[in-house]
Amino acid sequence: MSDELLKLGKKIRGEVIGQERSETALQSATDFDRPFQELALKYCWGEVWGSTDLDRRMRSIVNLATLAAMAKPNELKIHLRGALTNGVTRKEIQAIFMQICIYAGVPTAGEAFKVAREVFAEPEFANKG
Repeated sequence: MSDELLKLGKKIRGEVIGQERSETALQSATDFDRPFQELALKYCWGEVWGSTDLDRRMRSIVNLATLAAMAKPNELKIHLRGALTNGVTRKEIQAIFMQICIYAGVPTAGEAFKVAREVFAEPEFANKG
C-alpha cells in the first residue's frame, strides 16, 4: 500500500483521537506489533475513515455501538474521546448505550456507561458533548 495512505491514516487518527495519543501508539510499537500498527493506519484510518461515504461523526457512532456491543472497553475509551471530538453528544452516547442494553445485555451496557463516565471525567473532555 502506498505511503500516501499511511500519511492519510496518521493524519485522520491524529485528528480523531488526538495527535499525542496517536503518536504515542506509533512510538511505543515494537518490531513485533509495528506491522499491525501500520496495517491499522493504512486500512482502518486511511482507507475506511478516509472514505467520504460516512462523515466522521457517523463513523464514531458506528464505532461506539460496535465496541460497546463487543465489550471492548480499551478501544471504547479511545473512540469515546474521538466521538466527543467529532461532535457526538453525551445524550446521543447515552441513547446508543441504552440500545446496546437491549441487544447486547445489561452487563455489556453497564460497562460501556462506566467507561463513558471515566472519559467524561477527564479534564479535556469534561465540558464536551
